[in-house]
Amino acid sequence: MFGTATWTFVGPSRMVAAYTQHGRWFLADVNTETGTWRRIETDLEPHDWMVAAPSAPTASVILVAGSATRADSVVRLDVSSGHADVLRTSSTFELDPDDVAVPQPIQFPTDGGEVAHAIYYAPANAAFAGPDDERPPLIAISHGGPTTATTATLDLRIQFWTSRGFAVVDVNYRGSSGFGREYRNKLRGEWGHADVSDMVHVSQHLSAAGLADESRLVIRGGSAGGYTTLAALTFHPGVFKAGASYYGISDIEVLAHDTHKFEARYLDRLVGPYPETRDTYRTRSPIHFVDRLACPIILFQGLEDRVVPPNQSEMMANAARAKGLPVAYLTFEGEQHGFRRAETIVQSLEAELYFYGAVFGFKPADTLLPIRIDNYYGRPYATETLGHGDH
Repeated sequence: MFGTATWTFVGPSRMVAAYTQHGRWFLADVNTETGTWRRIETDLEPHDWMVAAPSAPTASVILVAGSATRADSVVRLDVSSGHADVLRTSSTFELDPDDVAVPQPIQFPTDGGEVAHAIYYAPANAAFAGPDDERPPLIAISHGGPTTATTATLDLRIQFWTSRGFAVVDVNYRGSSGFGREYRNKLRGEWGHADVSDMVHVSQHLSAAGLADESRLVIRGGSAGGYTTLAALTFHPGVFKAGASYYGISDIEVLAHDTHKFEARYLDRLVGPYPETRDTYRTRSPIHFVDRLACPIILFQGLEDRVVPPNQSEMMANAARAKGLPVAYLTFEGEQHGFRRAETIVQSLEAELYFYGAVFGFKPADTLLPIRIDNYYGRPYATETLGHGDH
């Protein structure tokens, strides 16, 4: 990633550095002459960028940071005290603390006797509770990257789901950053295997622990996470009962031919050198195995996306449609790789909630615009309204 800065000097021999342990980020006050350091006492977790604060009366840094209950903000942090002044917040929306799902880091067993990592969020809404005899539906999120990581800071998109009765597990599958070099290198040559397997195993682990309903397991992700989503649905049919792909990659061979310069040859490490291992690229591309899809799927795509061309999502939608599976395909003019317009993000989340309500047979409390779901029949909620919306 461009522009990342995880340390800065705040004096001739004094440095502030961000560091990670078990996927959580912390700040350290470092004496560069003696090599001694201490953790700065703050509940904020830094994100990728910091600079020394100019003209501050005490040693301070300006950084982007957030916490489990505070949205990411630009803050000025006093190094000695850990006190932070918010200069600009990414969201002025405030949740009641009783409505906030608290992140719970978990470890879970995966294939080969190995252990992987995730962050679990139980449903949270002070005004409502699920039936005592039901387990919550689970949304398993596969992050993009794929060698980045998810964090435990407040994410209103996750709170959108937990406040509506879903449990969420945000997965730092093998290959994610923040758990050491050995863990990150486990994705080398294994993209499409290790990440997908971990998504399956964490969902089964939470079901076995009584924290999720195995009949309502959902997987979702965007970009590389969309690829992991499509691969899980294709190569492990029956585990997940619905899926959502945001500008997901259905043919990884296309990326080997055409991706942006900064990530050129990235896949040589994740999959194998191309074209020497072309067969591997093909056997890991969901588009060649759509006959294995076995559950409803919703796809979202920006029409100006040059990283994942729209035809990749369109091919998956057409294949699912031809197989007779319930499928919704929503496209957005002017959106590129990663949705940026507020109205697009809102529309996408509400459409996704509508979709889950239809395929799982419940009516969301939200007032939602109907969307078109092809090949879907038979539930009272669906037959009243589906089929009349636009793409």
